[in-house]
Amino acid sequence: MEVVLERLEWFYRYLLMMEFTDLLDIAILSFLIYQLLSLVKRTSSGKLLKGVLFIILALMVSSWLHLNTLNFVLGKLVEWGVLALIILFQPEIRRILEQVGGSRFSFLSVFNKGQQTSDLENAIRVTASACADMSKSRTGALIVFERKILLDDVLRSGTRLDAIPSPELLKNIFFVKAPMHDGALIMREGRVLGAGCMLPLSRNVNLSRDLGMRHRAGIGMSENSDAVVVLVSEETGTISVAVGGMLKRHLAVDTLQLLLENELLPKEDAPKEKHKLNLRERLSRKKKDGEKDE
Repeated sequence: MEVVLERLEWFYRYLLMMEFTDLLDIAILSFLIYQLLSLVKRTSSGKLLKGVLFIILALMVSSWLHLNTLNFVLGKLVEWGVLALIILFQPEIRRILEQVGGSRFSFLSVFNKGQQTSDLENAIRVTASACADMSKSRTGALIVFERKILLDDVLRSGTRLDAIPSPELLKNIFFVKAPMHDGALIMREGRVLGAGCMLPLSRNVNLSRDLGMRHRAGIGMSENSDAVVVLVSEETGTISVAVGGMLKRHLAVDTLQLLLENELLPKEDAPKEKHKLNLRERLSRKKKDGEKDE
């Protein structure tokens, strides 16, 4: 009990010694650490960072337990690992430097949330309209909606764009004689960010054999990220959506738009499907219930 009181007294005296600049320093450092962890979480470097933290933790434990040999080996590994980390994290470090002061790191991005939602709603409507036309003409399409996990590595494999989506733009990109029609189109925050991109194929051996490479690539993208992938079959014109490694096939245009809204829009903005029965349906249901009771 005395130890706890001493710690509380020390903590109270430390608070009294703090000044406004100290609080500001802590707040800025906390914000930078939070942004760094958020960026790592949205990219594929999360597992690599966990491995680095594990090695550092093992180094600390070996030091406390006086495991001298293990501590020496881990110390050398960390010493030389700094250079290796700079090489391994080079894309992420470059991305951080490019995005400092950008929309993802800016305090003003909070005020742009409404505009981003509006752009995303427009992109969903445009995608549904374009997919309806491409389904009728049996034009193959592969559209990826990026969510929290950034797809910059995928974008490097295609042609980078920055355009407002429209049905004409999407149909021209996937036109059979267009140079980028074989790859995937990437959407970010309601804008066309790139096209002609190569996606990883699914490793699921249980997929149906009638699925072509386009569908396997769409499923693979949904397995390796949290993206929502829209597909139009070139053979049948069937519209499908891949989410989390699962493929939802034979979708109507209205169902496609509703599914995208539920998956991509914030929960408070996503429309809620209301199942209202008309008078005839209610009478029919009551009649069936009465027959069951008898």
